[in-house]
Amino acid sequence: MKARNGKYYFICALILLWPTFVFANEGYVLGSGDIVKITVYLQPDLTTTARIDDEGEIFFPLIGEVSIGGTSADAAAKKIGQLLRNKKFVKNPQVSLIVEKFQSQYVSVLGEVKKPGRYVIETTSRVIDALAEAGGVTDQAHDMITLVKKRENGKIYHIDLLGLYEGNLSNNYIIRGGDFISVPRMEVFYIYGEVKKSGSYRLERDMTVMQVLSIAGGFTDRASESGIRIKRKRPDGGVGSRKASLNDVVQANDVIYIKESLF
Repeated sequence: MKARNGKYYFICALILLWPTFVFANEGYVLGSGDIVKITVYLQPDLTTTARIDDEGEIFFPLIGEVSIGGTSADAAAKKIGQLLRNKKFVKNPQVSLIVEKFQSQYVSVLGEVKKPGRYVIETTSRVIDALAEAGGVTDQAHDMITLVKKRENGKIYHIDLLGLYEGNLSNNYIIRGGDFISVPRMEVFYIYGEVKKSGSYRLERDMTVMQVLSIAGGFTDRASESGIRIKRKRPDGGVGSRKASLNDVVQANDVIYIKESLF
């Protein structure tokens, strides 16, 4: 993929080097399969390591079954502390809970990434974290990707990777279990006829006919500079052909043909 001003390569570096460790477990939602360790200050006998079962519960000494699935680690620790206090087992319990093994939250990353698949979310993660887990985008990746949020009834977010490069991190959304990231294949155009390098090329945003001619090496000596035509798919599925000017904006899958001069 030929990148505009090297932006693609910067994006790849940004994705691969993004510090996934900067986000704490804050905001992580506990779920079935997660293994947690619970400690109570000055009460070593209550130290417990437990797996959250399919009902979202664990067994804790003195209390019994405690439902912590669907809550954060902090909320679960506070709940256990409150139960110990209410049952008068510990006067002023200071409880901490950490996740020792993350198993319940997954995000799927598919399309033009180097390692498509399903990945465990271990911390409060964002879009770039998931792309990094998937090995980064390929050289065939589109610069607009899609995030589908399960907990928002399948709401779709369109994310501009070039915008991330330019410092717009507002689209670097937090991802949750069940979310889906799709990286589509890049859009292309085709150019042939009297140009020096016929073929298909990556379509950049707002690219004009003049720019695509430059990418294709320019006109040959036999080219008719007024004989530029664009073949473009119509909404009804058919294909139309029209004369083009150098300032026309090229669309995805356009076929640009340069005629030979008659003189």
